[in-house]
Amino acid sequence: MVALTFTLSLLGVPNVTLTDARGVEFFETRIRPVLHARCYECHSSEAKDLHGGLRLDSRAGLLAGGDTGSVIVPGSPEKSLLIRAVRFEDPDLEMPPSGKIPEREIALLVQWVKMGAPYPENGAGAARRAERARVDLATARSFWSFPMPQRRPLPKVRDTAWARGRVDGFVLAQLEKQGLSPSPPADRRTLIRRATFDLTGLPPTPSEVAQFLADESLQAYENLIERLLRSTAYGERWGRFWLDLARYCDAPAPWSVSEAKPYLYRDWVVQAFNDDMPYDEFVKRQLATDHMEETGREDLPALGFLGLSPVYWKELRLSPEVIKTIIAEEWEERIDTVSRTFLGLTAACARCHDHKFDPITTQDYYALAGVFASTQVVDRPVIAGVDEHNWIKAHADVVALKEEINLIKAVRPPPADAQKRIKEINGKIEHIRESTPHFHGLSTKAVIDSSVDVLPDGPNLTKLVYKPGVASDIAVQIRGNPSSLGRVMPRRFFAVFSQAEPVTFKNGSGRLELAEAIVGAGAPLSSRVIVNRVWLHHFGRGLVETPSNFGVQGERPSHPELLDDLAASFMTNGWSIKSLHRRLMLSATYRQASAPDADKHAIDPDNRWWWRMNRRRLEVEAWRDAMLEVSGELQRQVGGPPTDLDDTHRRRTIYGTIARRDIHDMLRLHDFPEPTAHSPGRDLTTTPLQQLFVFNSSFMRQRAAALAARLHGDDAPFEELVENAYQLLYVRSPSPEEQQLAAQFLQSDATQTRDELRVQYLQVLLGNNEFFFID
Repeated sequence: MVALTFTLSLLGVPNVTLTDARGVEFFETRIRPVLHARCYECHSSEAKDLHGGLRLDSRAGLLAGGDTGSVIVPGSPEKSLLIRAVRFEDPDLEMPPSGKIPEREIALLVQWVKMGAPYPENGAGAARRAERARVDLATARSFWSFPMPQRRPLPKVRDTAWARGRVDGFVLAQLEKQGLSPSPPADRRTLIRRATFDLTGLPPTPSEVAQFLADESLQAYENLIERLLRSTAYGERWGRFWLDLARYCDAPAPWSVSEAKPYLYRDWVVQAFNDDMPYDEFVKRQLATDHMEETGREDLPALGFLGLSPVYWKELRLSPEVIKTIIAEEWEERIDTVSRTFLGLTAACARCHDHKFDPITTQDYYALAGVFASTQVVDRPVIAGVDEHNWIKAHADVVALKEEINLIKAVRPPPADAQKRIKEINGKIEHIRESTPHFHGLSTKAVIDSSVDVLPDGPNLTKLVYKPGVASDIAVQIRGNPSSLGRVMPRRFFAVFSQAEPVTFKNGSGRLELAEAIVGAGAPLSSRVIVNRVWLHHFGRGLVETPSNFGVQGERPSHPELLDDLAASFMTNGWSIKSLHRRLMLSATYRQASAPDADKHAIDPDNRWWWRMNRRRLEVEAWRDAMLEVSGELQRQVGGPPTDLDDTHRRRTIYGTIARRDIHDMLRLHDFPEPTAHSPGRDLTTTPLQQLFVFNSSFMRQRAAALAARLHGDDAPFEELVENAYQLLYVRSPSPEEQQLAAQFLQSDATQTRDELRVQYLQVLLGNNEFFFID
């Protein structure tokens, strides 16, 4: 029996490990804006009077510290003066002097320090040099990711027999250049398990394995891929990958009064993948299906990509300046998610200043912010025959009335007529609910075109006035400060994608024009980005290893000609994701074995040149679903409302409730991403808690008991139980050594009963690396 293998994480190391490029990306998108807005005025080269001898606009200045010594200990927030200062833990060390910054900004700074405080090495000088290069848009357009991808001529190779297609030609040319050769093809048992997990997130059944092994036709493997692409499980598998990017959740902010059903977006995504919706259409419908004549009400859930954006609490007892800042942070989150998901650009870096590295100016940022400032998150009914305008207004009126109740309750001492006024308002709410047709009908999280005015409502009080159907251009907020305004920027796309003056958006908020620009003028990036994401999920790492950063600070592609060729073919083939799967999975590169080779490993230890297939760990959803599948418990109905992921949940994990700030323990332990922000990929960890989960969780024991019952554990000879278990879990027969180990354990004179021993034995098999990994 193969032992469980776990590597203990080092104490003090955070539960994510980022490459240098991804760490710098985190700094540029999350940390530099905070430092710029809160610290640089007094602690940078821009400061008129440098305070305390401390500069925070370079890594060297950060580590050197100031008059009080070093302010940061990379990896140790609790030992870092910077964190103590922003937490206001020491009365003599409270920064910034203007007041404590929001908790979410403090949390970002803590996470950054835990990562080791990644920071562009050359600091402000490098940023200024990059800035000078950036303003030359003609030069910027020649950067590798901006030109339109073209089909590339196949390179010449010595081994003319190995390649099965164009993918292999490019891979083999690099292998030969590095003095490497491909690995032998994987055996058929390995191949069907690999392909089935890749496309469906489930293991193959013994009957499917037997059928594939018995099929001696030349098209056996191609037929397997086609069968898997037709499976409804395909959309569930690949839809889940997309939901990571879209920061999907079923339970958003705790203050939300929405009655909408977020799962309608999840189900729409699953169906779109199953239907092989062209990716350019997939993009446009998620940003602006309500502006597309060819789509209908059934596509409204697609707007959940924006409708499920985090919405920050707006305490109207605060001043308008504070509320404007909160609203500006919502724009920033949407710009960040849209630009990184579709374009692989960290555009949010340009909120406070021109992007330090990429050709995105502050003017570009606020031109795009106008689109989201003209877009309001609302519930929208999906049932036919509803007067949507009145329905949305009724729900908005109810929200406003509830806020009025909250304001009355907050007054101290309470007004003498408080209860009377609250009763009257509740009466108005009830009247709206009863008089509005289909008020409680099925609705989805979505958006409409609407801008908002932030107005004073008395001393230090604010009111929000929404203007449905009205679009607004936004003034540049100098240094990201909504109270310091510059030039008003017409809504438009990034200037780097236009050879002439960028065309401004005129159609409502501009969401449709933005979507069309992303897959039109922005096609060089949007096509490369999605092709790279699909490659990443099939091969375990991308051709570009920073999948949401194709800018200057991102990694360069290992095979640029291959990426271009794939992206060009992808667009030529109608932006079909399923066609892209076929091209990748039918290649000899994909079909290689994953066995190690010491000589090749010495040349290419990271397998950057693809001399073998990477061995990959299952995501927690696939692992959980696979356990339910092999135990015979998985319920396969597609779509519908989510339920809690407790031990009674027998559906696929994609149908478990995902709360924005309260992830289920099993998911959290096994690297499920926080649904608070766009997640470009899973950062896999190996921790003692994962091992304890395998040993001690009720979920694991229940699956083992159900598997024992499926294998007729009460009656079957142990040899038959072991054989069937190995076939079901590992798609192979046990070795003689494994049979011997099983016999020693199952026939031991332990105090447990035979049934208890069999359940324990199967629990180990379920937690074994061979079940948890794909070769």
